[in-house]
Amino acid sequence: MVSVNEATEIILKNIVKPRVESVSLNQAAGRVLAEKIVADRDFPPFNRVAMDGIAIVFNTFLKGQRQFSVQDIQAAGEPAKTLKDVTACIEIMTGAVLPEGTDTIIRYEDVEIKDMTASITINDVVKGQNIHSQGQDAKQQDVLLEPHILLSAAEIALLASVGKSVVDVFVFPRIAIVASGDELVDVQDTPALHQIRRSNSYALEAGIRLMRGTSTSFHLIDQKEILKNELQKIVDEHDVVILSGGISKGKFDFIPEVLEEIGINKLIQQVSQRPGKPFWFGVGNHKTVFALPGNPVSTYMCFYRYIKPWLIKSFGLSDQPMFAVLAADYKFQPKLTHFLQVRVRNEAGVLKAYPDAGGGSGDFANLKDVDGFLELPLERSEFKVGDVFSYYPFRSTL
Repeated sequence: MVSVNEATEIILKNIVKPRVESVSLNQAAGRVLAEKIVADRDFPPFNRVAMDGIAIVFNTFLKGQRQFSVQDIQAAGEPAKTLKDVTACIEIMTGAVLPEGTDTIIRYEDVEIKDMTASITINDVVKGQNIHSQGQDAKQQDVLLEPHILLSAAEIALLASVGKSVVDVFVFPRIAIVASGDELVDVQDTPALHQIRRSNSYALEAGIRLMRGTSTSFHLIDQKEILKNELQKIVDEHDVVILSGGISKGKFDFIPEVLEEIGINKLIQQVSQRPGKPFWFGVGNHKTVFALPGNPVSTYMCFYRYIKPWLIKSFGLSDQPMFAVLAADYKFQPKLTHFLQVRVRNEAGVLKAYPDAGGGSGDFANLKDVDGFLELPLERSEFKVGDVFSYYPFRSTL
């Protein structure tokens, strides 16, 4: 049996290298960038006017002149006009090219215009004010984005600005989710008294989908030869296999044995944690397999504590740890790392975690009332209000 930290280290040493595909820009949000993006021109590409107002020659203002005849008007999108008389001005709109021969913008709020004469009403003027200079943000051929960035709306705008109508992104690995157990029936079926509907696979599918991935779901019965034959096919056709159930010490828990027989090398079999102590992880033939306990809360916790961070690291993203402050005293006696179900509240900028342990690893109904798991270390049995621990959320906002 390994510790939680040891399990984490083993898993994160065995990340996969995602494939790359090209997608249209309007499909790239939420994907992970797989190419370097450089500026195809200066940013901004010209001296850009940042305020509606008038364009003048600063030296003329410096000499004391405050009234300027309006020579012309320049709108955004027009080629640069030229100021022919240094004692005159050109009315200018935000986003326009700075007119040739001018070097300073006075905003309309500081100007009175009457009979084609602009009178400046302030004395505090700085040369070059209200001008976004060419190349101020980036020069042509500067690197704007590196690979392994999760593309938000900000990056999409940047990609559009350099003409990237098609962008290379990493592809989610081909994931199979396998539920095992004779007691399971599908969601649309009416279970007999000794059966339950399959729910873990739907929870895992949803977790993958919320990460912008896809998966294929399977259900296998507890017969060793069938398991072996079917798992061999599933492993051959997918990059990652996530199993739920059949990995403990029961007489029909064949999964660990079968996985090794089909060439998956065991790296983890048990982790000193609750829930989720039976936790199998292995690799082989460029395939990765997670085998999780069948109890719903165990499956759920293991996904968010191990599989999601593993996927994030496989994409080369940085996974920023989260922490929360325990909001009530709590005791846990077994010498195991305990993943406590908690409700969280942001109270004056502090993330407070309120224990709501539920009825154990089989009580998945309690998950609807909580927001994530607080990781309580095995070295302690008593945890006090104000203690800070790692927090693993499973809810997000739209």
